[in-house]
Amino acid sequence: QVQLVESGGGSVQAGGSLRLSCAASGSIFGLKYIDWFRQAPGKEREFIATIVDNGTTDYADSVRGRSTISRDNAKNTVYLELTNLKPEDTAEYFCRLSDYYGDYWGQGAQVTVSS
Repeated sequence: QVQLVESGGGSVQAGGSLRLSCAASGSIFGLKYIDWFRQAPGKEREFIATIVDNGTTDYADSVRGRSTISRDNAKNTVYLELTNLKPEDTAEYFCRLSDYYGDYWGQGAQVTVSS
């Protein structure tokens, strides 16, 4: 079974930066990609970034220019770096790995941005 463990969440002041990590373990088959989503209470889960097996990345307009998704293959870890954070970035952030057989979600990491 694939497991994703997130870390790096916390509180940060507006204008600051934060790096989230998503470490994967277990049996992963075939081509894969990892997405980052965020969700605030009462709102739908919002896609924010993706990285695919060939290294291609993409970002939602809400974070483009303020975020970078990257990976360390040796550590089986994907990172999401958030910069110039704004209060509206406050949410629970989730990573999702998709492989040939299905989708797997991390447990979530809370990011709180204060003024």
